[in-house]
Amino acid sequence: MSQEEEETPQTTTTRRTTRLSSSSNHTQNETLKKPITNLPSLTLKNLTFTHNNKPFTYDDLISSLPGRKPQIAEILRLLGPVNSPLSPLFVYGSSSTGKTSTILQVFKYLNRPFVYSSCRSCYNARQLFDNVLNQIMLHRRNGSNGYSGVKKCEKAADFVNFLKEGLRSVVEGLDGDMVYLVFDSLELVRDWDKSCTILPLLFRLSDVLKVDGVGLVFVSGASIDTYHSDTGFVDPVPVYFPDYTEEDLRQIFMRNQSNLKLRSAFLDVVLKPFCRVTRRLDELSTALSPLYEKYCEPLDDLSVVPNEETKRRLFSCIQPHIAPALNEIFRVKSQQSLEAGGKEGLKRKTSSKKFGTSDSIDDLDFHMSTSAKYLLVSAFLASRNPATLDASFFDSTGGSANQKKKRKSSEKSRDLKEASEQEMFMKGPGTFPLERLLAIFQCITSGLEDSLEEEEEGLQGGTGLGGNGGENSLMSDILLQVSSLCSANFITKGGSCPLEGSTRYRSTVSDDLALKVARSLKFPLSKYLYRR
Repeated sequence: MSQEEEETPQTTTTRRTTRLSSSSNHTQNETLKKPITNLPSLTLKNLTFTHNNKPFTYDDLISSLPGRKPQIAEILRLLGPVNSPLSPLFVYGSSSTGKTSTILQVFKYLNRPFVYSSCRSCYNARQLFDNVLNQIMLHRRNGSNGYSGVKKCEKAADFVNFLKEGLRSVVEGLDGDMVYLVFDSLELVRDWDKSCTILPLLFRLSDVLKVDGVGLVFVSGASIDTYHSDTGFVDPVPVYFPDYTEEDLRQIFMRNQSNLKLRSAFLDVVLKPFCRVTRRLDELSTALSPLYEKYCEPLDDLSVVPNEETKRRLFSCIQPHIAPALNEIFRVKSQQSLEAGGKEGLKRKTSSKKFGTSDSIDDLDFHMSTSAKYLLVSAFLASRNPATLDASFFDSTGGSANQKKKRKSSEKSRDLKEASEQEMFMKGPGTFPLERLLAIFQCITSGLEDSLEEEEEGLQGGTGLGGNGGENSLMSDILLQVSSLCSANFITKGGSCPLEGSTRYRSTVSDDLALKVARSLKFPLSKYLYRR
């Protein structure tokens, strides 16, 4: 009875279809159930690139990476000849600047064994450890071993011991040749659990392993300053990858094109305006690909060499689509317009989160009154700056009196003061009392009382408040807006200080949001922000 019930749904189809579908389903199920065991075992040759009997020359290396010849030469110089001692390399730069491709192509050219592990494909330390150990011990996950790793690493000490064991066997199998460990997207490790112990371990891995013939290469989207800690590891050798120039991008987009004349005519009209917005290769590829299809739509023959009349006709096809692509797809980097000249110097001067490093537009996507914006900026400065520096930032003499006092102080006291200020700065946004917030607000709006009063009167609907009660009314409105900022979670309200007995506040706005608010006010935020 049960068999008849199972066969009834199949009676609606033909007998031929039922037999074919059942046989195909049976074959697919057998294929899925059968473990894949016919894969060849991994050998030491799997740690190097296979060239398919075609040599990969230096010219091939340079041509495959346009605009990266100086970086390639620097990396080859640092790697040196075979089995040369290598200090850890730290390759860093913005996203989509060719860091990973350059490292992989260099090892392909040198034909040296390496283990590549991307922190982007891992979300914790255990997965990263398993990935490294599986490669170094030539272990392949398959159905015969239950798709399990070669070793179980619950602790960092276990990873070090297993890695030391695997590296020694690999180096012996390579007759003493070096093997390199490449860790890509290292900046993502900072978001993992126990990252404060994982990152120092990776940077000190060569000292901890004490195995000859091992080189370390780190690839990161952030500078080495953002990884500093008190563990005492030696800084690796940095190799910086700048953004592509317009000529570099042109060479990249001209590669592997069947009609170079047509592609060049297209890039002549679109590349320059898009490079003003972004130089990231992935963003440009996403935007230019559909535009190029629109550009070629009127052509019946894609191999034609366009003349001036054809170029004008093709440009008219994509002209309506250029502005929407610039406005909707990309986001202007605030760092380029804030401090275009001192970007690299700023990276080396601060070890905290930088201003304007994320892609964001300058316009606020919400309405806020002018006084609320100044309050938001004041709260941001109160959380980011030490309270001891308020006088030097906001006094009427521009800090000249404090500078005279600093000359009389000893060098030791200055060092102690700077160390305490840096420690406070590294702790993140600090708390502040309401009195300090109002004092900073009054200092930065000292020349704007009239405009703020007019705005408050406009918000009140022209109630005619003035005379002696005008100042009290303005202060009550300021306190009301502080309460509104707390309700909107721009400012958090904490407990009272046991020593002062007053309520403490903390600014929760990001650097990008504070920068956009300051720009809308035309307020020089960087002038009042403490940076070591």
